[in-house]
Amino acid sequence: MGKYIIAHPRKAVFMTTKELAEACDVSEATVVRFVAGIGYDGYSDFQQVLRDFVDTEMTLLDRLDLADFKAPGAVRFRRTVSEEIDNLQALYNSLDIDAMSAVVEVLDRKVPLHVIGSRLSYTMAYYLGWSMTKVRGDIRIMSGSDRATIDWLTIAPADSVSVIVAMSRYPNELIRLGKLTKRLGHTLVVITDNKNCPVLQFADHHLVAVSKHIPYLGSPTSMSCLINYLVHELASRQGDSLKEHQAKLEQSYWENDVLFNMKC
Repeated sequence: MGKYIIAHPRKAVFMTTKELAEACDVSEATVVRFVAGIGYDGYSDFQQVLRDFVDTEMTLLDRLDLADFKAPGAVRFRRTVSEEIDNLQALYNSLDIDAMSAVVEVLDRKVPLHVIGSRLSYTMAYYLGWSMTKVRGDIRIMSGSDRATIDWLTIAPADSVSVIVAMSRYPNELIRLGKLTKRLGHTLVVITDNKNCPVLQFADHHLVAVSKHIPYLGSPTSMSCLINYLVHELASRQGDSLKEHQAKLEQSYWENDVLFNMKC
């Protein structure tokens, strides 16, 4: 059975215990015993690990093969929503409140904070960084694709905090920045979608917004939900300084006619 899974991981990841048993010509009980024998609490835990492994290896063409573009649009819509609900449920069941609290403690430090993403994850990094600017100051949002990010990290104070948001498939530039951050001695928080994320090896703190499905291009729902929680929790810890910070922002918006206002 192990040989079959190693040879056909992209098939095995979608198989039920019955289907895997039939493919390997064994009983379902043998599948259950095999999974328990290699250290997993259940078949779903084994499938999640296999899913994470397969996701990091799949190319765009591989993902295209999984996408059912021939199905009616309504079917694809319902499937997309259903998969995101599964992802949110997995996030709800898997995240450690203590680990999330520890990350918020780091984000609340009165030191420079850099939020970094690249390619797909830059969208989530920008969302996190932009949202936190409404709660606290001294935040810089940076792209891993911009080589000047190396300069900014290098000249930042030694007690700085860096947050790297990394989503499958993982750009090598984020791995290099994680390594650089570790060498500089900054505190590094990694927020990712997969326990196999290669940036995790450099993290002081990390959170994983697990995904139950292999996306065609990306699945931002769980990640954005986690970011919302972090920002809300960070805001709850600011006390009276939060109102002062936001009043300053609102004054600037009004003076510079930044946002639409019905009264104007």
